[in-house]
Amino acid sequence: MRKVFLLAVLAASMATAACNTVAGAGRDVQSAGEAVTSTAQDAKN
Repeated sequence: MRKVFLLAVLAASMATAACNTVAGAGRDVQSAGEAVTSTAQDAKN
C-alpha cells in the first residue's frame, strides 16, 4: 500500500516536472489525482 502510494506520488512529480504549459500542468495534476484516487479505491477493496 505504502509503496503504491509513493510510486503514484513519484509519477505525479515526474509528470508535473515534464509539462511545458499551464494547460499541461492541469492535465498532469488531474491524472495524478485520478491515479491516487484509483489507488485509494483499490486499497479500500
